Amino acid sequence: MKKVGNHNSISRNLYYSLAFLLAFSLTSLAQAPAAPAPAAATTAPAAGASMAAPAGGGDAAAGKALFNSNCAACHKLDAKATGPALRNVAERHDKEWLYKWIHNSSEMIKSGDAAAVKLFEENNKSVMTAFPQLSTTDIDNIIAYTSEPAPAAAPATSAGPPGTHAEGGMSNNLILGALAVVMIILIVMLFLVTRVLKKIAKANGVEYAAAEPTMSIWKAYAKNQFLVLVTAIFLLLASGYYVYGFLMQIGVDQGYEPVQPIHYSHKIHAGDNGIDCKYCHSSARVSKNAGIPSLNVCMNCHKNIAEFQGDKDSTYAYSKEYYTGEIQKLYEAVGWDKTAQKYTGKTHPVKWVRIHNLPDFAYFNHSQHVTVAGVECQKCHGPVQTYEVQKQFAPLTMGWCINCHRETEVKMEGNDYYKKIHDELSKRYGVDKLTAAQMGGLECGKCHY
Repeated sequence: MKKVGNHNSISRNLYYSLAFLLAFSLTSLAQAPAAPAPAAATTAPAAGASMAAPAGGGDAAAGKALFNSNCAACHKLDAKATGPALRNVAERHDKEWLYKWIHNSSEMIKSGDAAAVKLFEENNKSVMTAFPQLSTTDIDNIIAYTSEPAPAAAPATSAGPPGTHAEGGMSNNLILGALAVVMIILIVMLFLVTRVLKKIAKANGVEYAAAEPTMSIWKAYAKNQFLVLVTAIFLLLASGYYVYGFLMQIGVDQGYEPVQPIHYSHKIHAGDNGIDCKYCHSSARVSKNAGIPSLNVCMNCHKNIAEFQGDKDSTYAYSKEYYTGEIQKLYEAVGWDKTAQKYTGKTHPVKWVRIHNLPDFAYFNHSQHVTVAGVECQKCHGPVQTYEVQKQFAPLTMGWCINCHRETEVKMEGNDYYKKIHDELSKRYGVDKLTAAQMGGLECGKCHY
């Protein structure tokens, strides 16, 4: 009988090549970015564009700046805050009356002016700050700004389901499905061709070349005692290294980033708005613990900020609706009715998730580091002003603390507490400035007692 080459190897190579090409093409198509949808045409005019000024004139742009600096703390244009909404206030009150009210509202209330007393009663008897420094021109500008029509809401663009292109395009899922069907058909065809070739070879008396018997690689490896010894030593050392590394990471939560019951963005508060860390964590100056700010601290600002105030052109992690919803969670927890502008008395505790947690045998005092040593919050907590979600920046291990004590020089400017001991120790060590370690920062009893 005639012997021919091994047809199985040829067909197997064809299988592998075809599968590789199809898999590569599928992957490339799946990773190709979807064609960008055409930008929606904005039909609403820009706020303040081609708006007629109210009777009496006034610069709406200047009025907006005056409104934001003098009125926005207690008033909004289209929603009630501490005071009433001010959109179209010129239609509700005479201009001369507004001049008197803005210059000294308390005097008008005492005089018994009916409109003034009514306004005072409707707003929980909140006394409006007097603004005698504002001229009638300034007030006209503010009135011009409040008289502008409310901007039309932008039409909502409904996003299609994931994996779809713009209108008129073809679905990615449809393309992938078609390619999968083609791949299955080709595989079946190759299987059938191989089957036919085997039948033809058998009918013509052609037999396949028998594969020569070879020793298994595992048997050859097991017979080589040197390789077995080297492998055993390598596995023993590698397993010891990984076990040691695993055990050393127990209790180290660097990068821990839990989801809080009320989302708080340090990026927006400490970054964009520049709020000092110690405004909320005030106990860090005088106490061992930095403390969790009470909800009343949040309400110092959010009593009048019921909606997200971020710039619409800026990039934030979440939508305006999401941030506004989180403010509403704050109101529900503290019991604040934003419509009536008063507390309901129905409060709910917020179960904050603790992030930084030192073991009980380690002592750390915030006031000693923040007030005495003058260490910045970012030294231990990282660039919190950039964090959308707060996380543990440092490992907070013993080695990390010791390295900090060895590298950090003691600030002596205006710090008479350490002056005498600093002068004596600096002479002993022959240095101009001492580190925390040279001042005794490596003594066990400093942190463990």
